[in-house]
Parts: sequence; structure tokens; C-alpha cells
Amino acid sequence: MPRQDLSLSLEAVATTTHSNIIFTSSAARGRIAPAIDGTYSVAEILRRLLIGSGLGAVQTAGGSFIIAADRKATVAVRRFRRPPPVASLTIKPVEPVDIVVTGSRIDTPGFEGPNPTAHIAGSDFAIGARANVAAILNDLPQFRGTISPQTSGTNTSAGMAPVDLRGLGINRTLVLLDGRRFSSDNDLNTVPTVLVKSVDIVTGGASAAWGSGAVSGVVNIVLDEGLKGGRLGAQTGISSRGDAAERRFEGAFGADFAGGRGHITIGGEYLDNDGGIPKTSRANVGRWASVAVGPGRFMLVPDVGIANAARGGLITTGVLAGKVFNRDGSLRDFRYGTVVGSQMIGGEGPSNDDMAPLVTPQRRYSALGRVSFLASDSVKVTAELRRSRMWNNYIWFGDNNRGNIFISRDNAFLPDAVRADLLAAGETGFMMGRFNADFPFPRIDFERVTTQGTLALDGTIGRDWRWSGYYSHGEYRNDLDAPGFVIGANFNQAVDAVRDPATGQAVCRIKLADPSSPCIPLNLFGEGAPSAQALRFVLGTPRQRSTTRLDIGGVSLRGEPVTLWAGAVSVAMGLEARRETVRQTVGDFDLARAFRTFNFTPMNGGFSVKEAFGEILVPLLRDRPMFDKLEVNAAARLSSYDTTGAIWSWKLGVTNEVFPGFEVRLARSRDIRSANLSELFTQSTIGYNTVIDPVKNVSIYALTNNNGNPDLRPETATSFTAGFVYSPHRLRGFRLSLDYYKIRIDHVITTISAQDLVVRCYNGNQALCGRVERDADGNIVRITTAYVNLSEYRMDGIDADLSQTFPLRVAAGPPGTITLRLRASWVDSLRVNDGVSTIEYAGSQGDSFSLGVPKWRLNASAEYASDLFGAQLRMRYISPGNFNSTVNLVNNHIAPYSYVDLLARAKIASDGRDKIEIYANVSNLFDKQPPNGSLYSPFYDVIGRYFSLGAKIAF
Repeated sequence: MPRQDLSLSLEAVATTTHSNIIFTSSAARGRIAPAIDGTYSVAEILRRLLIGSGLGAVQTAGGSFIIAADRKATVAVRRFRRPPPVASLTIKPVEPVDIVVTGSRIDTPGFEGPNPTAHIAGSDFAIGARANVAAILNDLPQFRGTISPQTSGTNTSAGMAPVDLRGLGINRTLVLLDGRRFSSDNDLNTVPTVLVKSVDIVTGGASAAWGSGAVSGVVNIVLDEGLKGGRLGAQTGISSRGDAAERRFEGAFGADFAGGRGHITIGGEYLDNDGGIPKTSRANVGRWASVAVGPGRFMLVPDVGIANAARGGLITTGVLAGKVFNRDGSLRDFRYGTVVGSQMIGGEGPSNDDMAPLVTPQRRYSALGRVSFLASDSVKVTAELRRSRMWNNYIWFGDNNRGNIFISRDNAFLPDAVRADLLAAGETGFMMGRFNADFPFPRIDFERVTTQGTLALDGTIGRDWRWSGYYSHGEYRNDLDAPGFVIGANFNQAVDAVRDPATGQAVCRIKLADPSSPCIPLNLFGEGAPSAQALRFVLGTPRQRSTTRLDIGGVSLRGEPVTLWAGAVSVAMGLEARRETVRQTVGDFDLARAFRTFNFTPMNGGFSVKEAFGEILVPLLRDRPMFDKLEVNAAARLSSYDTTGAIWSWKLGVTNEVFPGFEVRLARSRDIRSANLSELFTQSTIGYNTVIDPVKNVSIYALTNNNGNPDLRPETATSFTAGFVYSPHRLRGFRLSLDYYKIRIDHVITTISAQDLVVRCYNGNQALCGRVERDADGNIVRITTAYVNLSEYRMDGIDADLSQTFPLRVAAGPPGTITLRLRASWVDSLRVNDGVSTIEYAGSQGDSFSLGVPKWRLNASAEYASDLFGAQLRMRYISPGNFNSTVNLVNNHIAPYSYVDLLARAKIASDGRDKIEIYANVSNLFDKQPPNGSLYSPFYDVIGRYFSLGAKIAF
């Protein structure tokens, strides 16, 4: 709502929310209400509107709100037992009722459920100039940036943007769009931020209300369905080092039609960010690794490269070991540093970090259109279409040879001087390692397209009942090409080159036995030696074409069937059904597992689930000493999967207003999560990870396979939350909430990271030792990390939110407000038990490929806002911790970190409805450098100081 007369704002709230708001014209006369942007309960809206007015809002037993200057004068009114009549659904589409997810399906005005809930208004999105809603949420203390452009530089999740509440995994945070599931694997790049009005965050289990996946909580994105007029915006940004340049454009429009019975909303945005390339552009990040410094002890050190490979080729065995090929094929001594296993500190050892991305580039557009129409005074029809596309093509990671190429003495390309040295030593050949920088370096070329259509009906039955129904179909296409990977068999044939006895020309040895072979001989001796023809023969393109489909529908009924001594009983009930399928095809070479380093795998499968749910809210006491408003809320859901059968989830909660402005809340729930498509149906994938082997006391580059598991059982979780909200009427603008949470997840569905798997095997888990394959000398040659059901996760901690808002006038300017806010999250413990050993991950916060969250995260801000000018200063704090608590690092400690962000904005033109605003952002104002070795960090900023400048126009 805009800044306007108080009476107009109160009338708008009453109309939009179907609430009974009683006030006299004399009480509201001459008072101006501030602008309101966000999603709040009715009580919270009124509190914000009345800040500084000298008025207060009092709620009656029946749910009405009375606006008065003297609270005591309204006490008698609160004794009313009759609930106010519920009006028919006669509101216009331009004034919709937002779907506010509070961990409950109960939609009675004024009800705030027992689950802790945070509301992030659209006005809070500006600071930091984040690229999408996920990046905005990752600044909050409760979220972990598990998958983002910063953490997915060299994997197939490149550029995706899901959210991870509490760091328990992206699959345990249920993400909704206006209260409904959406297609695209919860990638928030697919939702145009320009249309997002607010975000509701339920920081507690909510499976009984919203279904499988809501183990750690729910994130609901609320769209601005009531938009009137248009918005246009443009933004540009760049880092202080001249990289990660960004261009962004957005637009939205909303208007009535059919005499106000219908409304149309449409919006979209385009973003192009160059990312940060390479990793070594940041000294604290690129070429850092853990190396052994003693029995069972390791150290994070800089300038780490490969010790058994070099540009042009490094001979690793025999009389010529330690020699490297120059461009002309001659040999020279390789400049070694300090060699530790297959790694080397200093020297001229190459590294993928010299070329691969620090932060992945992003290029995308997203658009959404929605039409709503009042078919009658009691039925509203809504149709929605959403479309997004994300695509890019950039350098990925190298396909190199780590000392594993055998070169025969009779190789056709081997210089005569080298052959003579081998003959003199009586050697038939040697092993060679080669960093193939002169090959076309592998790239990732991807396209992700999402299309989803939704049809929804909402209406009323009489005065006391509301109903809804919807159906949605979505398709998410994820196509990936990765040109530049070596075809193993072709490479081996091409390297084994000899002289044709008949012609004297270099040919593949196999060509002598099979003249029809297409093999082209490959010269590896010296950088630049491989011919383009040979490279075309030995290199190929792994390919994946994947389509995931979501079909979902449901009906629900909400109402107040009966009134008790303390108020109306509210109920909600409904049915839902969902079908998810995936079909993933791959190239012929992938199917034959022909690529040496990386192969895509096919996947085909699906599951269906049918669900029934019910919920009830019962007011028990009203206006009693210490029980101003005592309510009990209970919910249950039965989910029947065609893969794992039926399973129950439930919730029981209590709220009580102990005295005016002080409410306590308590909830206990049983939540569930069934395995998703990838966890069930993924076939074996191939990748490589650097891991520390505590058995051999070395750091190695290990082959890693990952598999799905169709026999996975559903996860079950028990959640408990208890807390309070304090917002005293006499201290206007003050609000404090504090909540304790405790979560236990059993039968945890997860892949154990390669490093964790090796550590757990070392700790005595023999079942996991079967997934670590070693050669005859005890060296790790393969790690298999299939999806499994681990024993349990346990987590507990405290969330707090403190805010104070008060009016402030600057000089002769318009009245404004100052808002001070502190959000905090403390994690007491995050423990993972595999049935044999328990590992504590709270305070383990540097390694991106393991679980781990800081003990403390704080987000403090101070904001001034008026109709003409605004400024906000924000500090993000991360407590000290360890880089990786599962490994004995001698420099494991990470000091406390604080980042400061600054936003300033001003309106430079305002003519009625037409307004032009310019704004500037500086993120990481003091250019705080990340901890050493924090590549792919989910918490620490690796880009550094970043400047953004933009403009918006509203008309």
C-alpha cells in the first residue's frame, strides 16, 4: 500500500483480508499511514500502520479489530463471543488475498501458527543487488548457499539456484510458488524477481501442511498479483577487479479489465553475468590444497600444482624421469617444487585452477503471466504461464593425464635423441604425464528451459467456507554438452604411433593390422605438437538430454464450522495428487562409457503420490489471566507413494498470548521426505575429486562414481520448536522473536562425499569401506558414493529476530522511518551418525563438499526510508570455526568474518504515479578477502568488493 491517509489504509486492509476493522473517522482524521510492502498477518499490518499515530489495535474474541487511542476503553469489547460475519468473495482481482505460508493451511485472518515464520518483504531485496531470490535468502543466517554460481564451477549444477534451509540439504527445503509446487528442481532462477512481492519462510517442519520435503522448512514465494501500472528497471555491476560484469533488465505490468472483474499481470527479466574466470584470479582461492605434513596431519598451502604432469609432457619413469618436453620436442629439466604425493608446492606444476571458473557465468531470462477473473461473486478463475531459459558456454575443467601414458621406444614422434637415451639404458619406453592445455579445453554448454502452466479456482460457500482447486503441468528440460573430453580407446590407439614400413609415415600401430581403422596418430611431445586432425579423433562431446515432468493437482476446503466459548474453530482439509517423471538420454559415446574422465548416464523413471490432509485450530481460552489467547493447532497428512507405500506426517502446536504483545509458541511434528527422481534412478556417473587418504597419509586425485538407489526408504524427521514473540503495544515498532529448534532425521537419504566416505571407512565403518577400492599397494583407485539411507542427522539451535522502527524527519524533507534489525542463528550441534561413528559438523564451514555450518551467523542492518530518499547499511557476520573438522589440518582455524554492504537510493522524478528511482549498491564494502582455500565456499565471498548501479521507473 502507498503512503496515504490512515483511513484509506485501514479500509484497504479490511477489504483485502475480509477483516472487521472498527474505527471512528475522528480517530483517523489527519493521520498519515506509511507505505507497506510485504506479506503480514492482519495484526502486524495494523501495528505497522499505527506506528507513531498514538493509536492501538485491539482484537476481539470473535476476530474483529478495534482502533482506539486508549486500550483500556476497549477491554469490554474484547468479550464478544460472536464471530464477525465472513463476507463473500467479492474483492476485486486488483486487491487479492496473498497466500501466506505459515506452516499451516488455516487461513483465518489474524491466525499465526505455532511454527516460526519469517516474512521477507520485496523492499528488502534491494541491498546487495543479488541475482535471484535464492541469493537474497542465502544472505540470511538460516540459509546455506549449497548450490550457487560460486559453488558449482565444475559440476553439472552450474548456475542453478535452489535454497538450503539450515544446511540440511536442498531436498529438505520445500519451495512453493504462491503455495504450490513448481517445476525446475526448485531453481529460483526460473522465477522473475521483478514480480516477487515477498517471501515467507517457515523455519520448522511442515510436511503435514504442505507435503513431502518440508523437513527443515518451507520457502513460499508470493507474487505481486495485484500490480497496477508498469515497472521498468536496468542494472549494471562490476567487481573492484574489473570482472564478474553484469547486465540486468526487468519489466512488469498489471491492469484491470472487464470493469474490474478481471486482472492481468505480466513480468520478466533478463540477466547476463560474466562470472569470474579463472580461479587463480583470487590469490586466496586458486591453487590452494591440503597436503600431508606428517602422520595423519595436513596443511592448507598455496601454489599447489600437479607433480606428475606438465605442459608438453613430463617423463615420470626411467632414465629420463624428471625431464619435460619443450615445444620443439627437446628435453629439459622439469622445475620441481616440494613434491607431496601427486601434488607439488611451487615449481612449474600446472593446475586446472589456472583456467577453470571461479564463479560460473550466468545468462538467463524468465517470464510469467497471470490472468484472474471473477466468474461470479463467489468464484475466481486464475490462469498462469511461466517460462524461463538459462544457457551458457564456458571453460570447465581439464582432461589431463596424470603420469599414466605409456610411450614406447618405437613411437613415431619420439625425437631421435630421446630414443637413443632409451636404447643406451636398455629401456623399452617410459611413463609420461601431460597437462593437455593445448587440447581444446573442455567446456560446458548447457541450456535449461522451464515451462509451466497452472489453472486455479477459488471461491466461497456461504459465509463460513472457502474452497480452492488447481491443476498444474510443468516441464523442465536440462540439456548439456561438454566438448573436449578424451575418448579413452581412441586416445590409446592414437598415442601408440609407429612408422609405416612401406611409406615411412607416422601411423597408428592398429592401422598396420587393420587398414580400415580411422585412427589418426597423436604427437604429444611438446606443447602445441598435437595436430588438429588427431585431436578431432581423440576428443568427443559427452551429451545429455533430460526432461523432467511434473503433474500436480489438488482441492482444499477451509472454514469455521462451529464457535466455542473462546472463539471460532477453524478447519482445513484437502486432497492432492502428484506425478513426477524423468527421461534422460545420452550420446552413444556416453552410453558406451567411452570417455576417459566423464560420461553422462541415462535415467528413466517416475513416481506417483496421492495425499489427504486435515488440520484444525481450536481456541481454548480467551481473556484470562496469563491466557489472553490460547489456541491449539493440529494437522495430519497421509501420503501414499507407488514406490514406498503409505506414510504419515503430523503436527501438534500451541500458541498463547500470555499478556498483550507477548506470545509463546510451541510445536512438535513428524515430517517425511521420499526419495526424488535423481536419488532413485541415477545410473553410475563418473567424476574426480581431490581427497585426503588417512591410511596412506597423502592427498590424491581419485576417480569417483555415484549411483542412484531404487530401494531407498523415506526419511522420517521429528521436529520440535519452542519460542516467543514480544511486540509490546507501548513500545511502538519494537519486535523480538526467539525460537529454539531441534530436528532429528532418521533413514537419511544422502550421498556421502568422497572425503567423508574415506574418513568414515578409516573410523571403522566396514560397510562403507566396501565403497573404497584400493590397488595391491593400498592406493585408492576408485570411490563409489551411491545414495544410501544413513542412520540419522541431529541438529539443534536458536533463531532470533529483533527489530525496532520509529519515525524520523530529516530537515525539511518528508517524514521517514528508521528501521534497525538484527537476525541471528546459533547452531548448537549438527551431528551425522552412520551407525558406526558420529561426526560433528557445526563449526566446520570451509569445505564446500561436506555438510557444515557456522556456529553463529548474524545479519544486522540500519535503514532510513522516506518518499524521496533511502539508505541501508548491513553487516553479515560469520563466527570463527574450522575449515574441515573431519581432517586434522594444522591450520584448520578460520577467524570470524564480517561483510558490510551499503545501499543508497533516491527518487529523481515523481509526477503522480510516474516515479523514477536511481540506486547504488556496494557489496563487501571493505573488500574482505575469503579464508585461504575457500574455493566453492557456501558462506564466504570469493569475488570481493562489488559495485552495482541501477534505475527503475514506475508508471
